[in-house]
Amino acid sequence: MPEVTTTSEEGYSAENDIRDFSVTIDATGEDAPDTLETLLAAYGSCYVPALRVGGEQRGAGDLGTIEIDVTGDLNDDDKLEAVAFDIKWETETDDETAQDVIDRAFELCKVHDAVKADLHADTTVETGAF
Repeated sequence: MPEVTTTSEEGYSAENDIRDFSVTIDATGEDAPDTLETLLAAYGSCYVPALRVGGEQRGAGDLGTIEIDVTGDLNDDDKLEAVAFDIKWETETDDETAQDVIDRAFELCKVHDAVKADLHADTTVETGAF
C-alpha cells in the first residue's frame, strides 16, 4: 500500500517522505516544483512504463527512447482543467498501432486511473499535536 508522510513546519513548502526518499514540493513553485508540476510529473512518469507494456502487448515491440511533454491547462481559479501529452518514441509504428499503444497505456496507467472526480481523500484530524 503506498504511503507518504508530508510535513510542513512553516510557509507553503512541504517535505514528503516516501519510503527511503525525500521530495520537497512548494505550492508557490519558488523553492521546489509546485504541486501541479509534481502531479504532471507523476502522470508522465506513470504513463512511460504503461506505454512500454502497451507497446509489447499491441505489437509495436520495444518503443526505445520515450519522451513526453506534459502540459497542464489552468482555469480562471488556477486549478488544473486539462492535461495534454506530446509523446515521442524511437520505434517507427503505423498510426493504428500507435493509437492502440496509447489507448492501452491509458488503461494501464495508475495515475490516469487516480485522477477522477469521484476520488476524494477520507480525512481525520488531531489538533494540538505538536
